[in-house]
Amino acid sequence: MTTLPVRVERRAGQRFLYLLPLSLRQRGSSVESAGFTQDLSSRGVFFFTDAPLCESAEIEITLRMPSEITLGESMRVRCRGRVLRVVRPAASLQDSSGPTRAETKIGVAVRLEGYEYLSESADASRFARVSALESQRDLPHDEDSTLAHSPSARS
Repeated sequence: MTTLPVRVERRAGQRFLYLLPLSLRQRGSSVESAGFTQDLSSRGVFFFTDAPLCESAEIEITLRMPSEITLGESMRVRCRGRVLRVVRPAASLQDSSGPTRAETKIGVAVRLEGYEYLSESADASRFARVSALESQRDLPHDEDSTLAHSPSARS
């Protein structure tokens, strides 16, 4: 009889599966881009982007943090963090429909180190750019998706 190995969860915060648009900026460089989250918690986020990021880079991410994480209302937040891991897209077998949007982007794991809550009018231009770059038709769709939390879904 074989017993399965015990896996210990190292994450301290609960992870939430959310598909949210975000904008990012690498501190100390001119790298600015958009992306979308796969999951996030109060301490970290995993997202997909086209930005040329590398491990240990310091970045700022702006997104609408959902109420399940803020434990209040959902609100726009600028987060400071450090890139822990960059996952390059795997060379996948392509069917007739081609690769999905997430397969053409890099995956980035970030440890969040600080937050700044933003007023609704502050930095609104960044979200307009995210909406233009990451239209809903380019993102995976799911009936239970939380795109309703994104600013573009409210308009």
